[in-house]
Amino acid sequence: MGYEMEELVPIVAELTEKYTGKESTSITYEKAEQLMQAVLYCIAEAERGQTGQGPGTELKTGHMSAREAYQMGYDMVTRKVQKAMALYHAVLQDFDSYGNQCLEDTFAKGMPEFFKWYDRKFQPQNTILTLDYPVLAKMRRYRGIDAIYRYLQCIQLEQQFLGKLEKNYVVKCLSRYDASYRSMVDNISQAVYTDILTHALIKKSLSEEEFTEPERERLKQVLLTTEFSALEQQLRQFTIWFAEKYYDGNKKLAEYLSLTIKDSLVRLKIISEFPYKRDSPEA
Repeated sequence: MGYEMEELVPIVAELTEKYTGKESTSITYEKAEQLMQAVLYCIAEAERGQTGQGPGTELKTGHMSAREAYQMGYDMVTRKVQKAMALYHAVLQDFDSYGNQCLEDTFAKGMPEFFKWYDRKFQPQNTILTLDYPVLAKMRRYRGIDAIYRYLQCIQLEQQFLGKLEKNYVVKCLSRYDASYRSMVDNISQAVYTDILTHALIKKSLSEEEFTEPERERLKQVLLTTEFSALEQQLRQFTIWFAEKYYDGNKKLAEYLSLTIKDSLVRLKIISEFPYKRDSPEA
């Protein structure tokens, strides 16, 4: 980050005083490391220049001192907490887990605990939640409020996508994807969008939900005789069209749904080559 240790230590010392209530300057090595990471996290937030940017998009802080960068980053963390909380409550209004317990537990039960316990002063780098429900975007590089804010943005896109579909259709897709969809730890949007992509591959109307045996055979032939890259490109173009037609050209949603394409194609190829019959869906 370009700052020397002698610039960072005084900031950590001030945090230590606040942490101990000025009653002691003696803390464990682990706690000192935690406070140093808190300082570095806030400075990194400042270096990104603005909220909403992810790791790896750092901007130069110029001639800003470490203390100034830390304070700017801390203020940005505070604002991002407020934005994340507002986003959470906005999504919560029409939130539907479609019976999936992992999504329900992570979003409806876990998120309030994050906002309750998140410590932006002494441990802003702590994500707190394990975020068990997997979103489509890669989350490994995010920590703390950055991780939560990015995660909530993904959930918002998923709810926008699913919310325009008939609930019965969503549930049918989930049950076809996995008879135990209520307890599965998979992304439910991917399960539903895989069904939509299947329609696209054989040019079947989305209004016709069920697939006939001839259609399944046609799908198998398409998957086995067409290059993977060509199929991928075809479905990316379809996804852009799909977002234009049904979601007012929402580019962020199109980009997000496109993250499912490779995995969906792999899954469809495996099922086509090794078909098997699932158990009946849960009641």
